[in-house]
Amino acid sequence: MLLSPRIPAAPPGPAAATRLLAEGLGTALLLAVVIGSGVMGQRLAGGNVALALLANTLATVGGLYVLIEVLGPVSGAHFNPAVSLALAARGRLAWPRVPGYVAAQLAGALLGAWLAHAMFDMTLLQFSTKVRTGTGQWIAEGVATFGLLLVILRAPAPRVAAMVAAWIGAAYWFTASTSFANPAAAFGRMFSDSFAGIAPASVPGFVLAELGGACLALLVDAALGNPTVQEPSNA
Repeated sequence: MLLSPRIPAAPPGPAAATRLLAEGLGTALLLAVVIGSGVMGQRLAGGNVALALLANTLATVGGLYVLIEVLGPVSGAHFNPAVSLALAARGRLAWPRVPGYVAAQLAGALLGAWLAHAMFDMTLLQFSTKVRTGTGQWIAEGVATFGLLLVILRAPAPRVAAMVAAWIGAAYWFTASTSFANPAAAFGRMFSDSFAGIAPASVPGFVLAELGGACLALLVDAALGNPTVQEPSNA
């Protein structure tokens, strides 16, 4: 989800296929972390939903941080169509690369859901029945995505991984939607009838709210002007 625009969102070195592999792999592992920790948390919490959510949060924060650090130098570690679109709008990702990034992210999200199911001996192909809808949830997704993009657009490059992970962890608890903040995550999680799932009918509302939050973040970032932190020489 995630390099700051102070460094290239898509570094010039790796080949296009390598970047797409990194995006697909990263998104798959992220979804495996989110869904798998939700399953494990629910199984071990003995019906305590707060405890299950805490386990889900901690695993997601740790997994996300590691994935950004490891794969960021390859592809920018977006793992999120909203991030790819926003960075393209900022000129940090070439527009012709965006469809490939989004396709890799969506494919990775689906594979990540299947991987989580396989690890827990669950049926691979399933659809969530967990309805997540309503004005409050849509506002929450807009807020979560707005904050995520604002962090990515303005965080100092050396701290962006930690700050993104921290924001997502916090938003798990202060938003009504538990902070998907990612259209690819919403897509992948609709294929999992588990603690972290979302019913297919609820996905369009989430995606629209996420894209709206991303657009608002771009506007606010522009209004705030250039960050005062000195940019690295290789930006």
